[in-house]
Amino acid sequence: MQRTPLHDQHQLAGAKLIDFAGWEMPIHYSGVIDEYHTVRTTAGLFDVSHMGRLVVAGAGSGTFFQRMTTNDVSRLAVGQAQYSMVCNDRGGIKDDIFVYRTGEQDFLLCVNASNRGKILDWIREHHGNGDRCTIEDRSDAVAQIAIQGPASRAILNSLSARDLNGLKLHHTCEGRVADIPCFIARTGYTGELGYEVNVSSEKAAELWKRLLERGMAHGAKPAGLGARDLLRLEMGYLLYGNDIDEETTPLEADVEWTVQFSKEEFIGSKALTAQKKEGVKRKLVAFELVEKGLPRHGFQIMDTSSSQVIGEVTSGNLSPRLQKGIGLGYVRSSLAAPGTSMAINIRGKVLPAVVVKLPFYKKPKDL
Repeated sequence: MQRTPLHDQHQLAGAKLIDFAGWEMPIHYSGVIDEYHTVRTTAGLFDVSHMGRLVVAGAGSGTFFQRMTTNDVSRLAVGQAQYSMVCNDRGGIKDDIFVYRTGEQDFLLCVNASNRGKILDWIREHHGNGDRCTIEDRSDAVAQIAIQGPASRAILNSLSARDLNGLKLHHTCEGRVADIPCFIARTGYTGELGYEVNVSSEKAAELWKRLLERGMAHGAKPAGLGARDLLRLEMGYLLYGNDIDEETTPLEADVEWTVQFSKEEFIGSKALTAQKKEGVKRKLVAFELVEKGLPRHGFQIMDTSSSQVIGEVTSGNLSPRLQKGIGLGYVRSSLAAPGTSMAINIRGKVLPAVVVKLPFYKKPKDL
């Protein structure tokens, strides 16, 4: 298994390590629920260095990204980021990504760990002699630490050479944290105020220790993949391999807003345009259990009137905040409206559920 530059820090902190997409990663330290509450109330520190980081630079980089991704990168000013998709010719999702515009002709692409090699091969395959840009895999040279939670800004500000109060959501800046050069992005996967800090792999352990030391006064702790999965599910954020894959499209996954049909042709645009015209036959929905229960990936979704199987849970868990079973899954589009009744087959016990509007977790105030 591969290891991030922070592997030793996880062992010193007593983390339970598991195989995640070929990486030895912490599933939890003090416990999944404890770490979940830490992020929701103070701040948690995540190692996300296993994610892929690809740099595309040169005069033709913007045009290249317009062809390779579904969103419109021309809308990005330097220092802005956007959520987007890389699709195959059929409109299926090869990966959900973040694109950062780091310069007039420079872009950073952050991809899922499990798709790093696939996406690197895909963009190289579609990179022709006429594309005036270069592609560089910077994944091993750069580590990424996510600090997420209401106290994240105060912790970073106490160590940063620049004031981060004015950094807006999906914006980035260069800076120094604990006197270490960093690329700071106001992004994250928890729904809380948070930042993702990119740092050279050689300096990652030092930065991790400094952030934890300073964060202790706020109650900050390291957090693992278990808490991250709970946090992202409460927001309805998609997990590649569960909620989306190459057999699902952005329209089916209810993220049509990531697809800009008005821009020039991109890979998958013909298939997606046809699907939009015809209408999707199935759609990803969010549901809450009416009775106590724990929905899990792979459980059947059933029609309450006919008892027929109408879909499958793609992500599910018990929400610590709501104290309800919540989940995502694909059903016929005619059954996707909020308020629609359905049922979840939990190991032979069929429990009533209802389709709800995302997110499950409503933040106390806009961050």
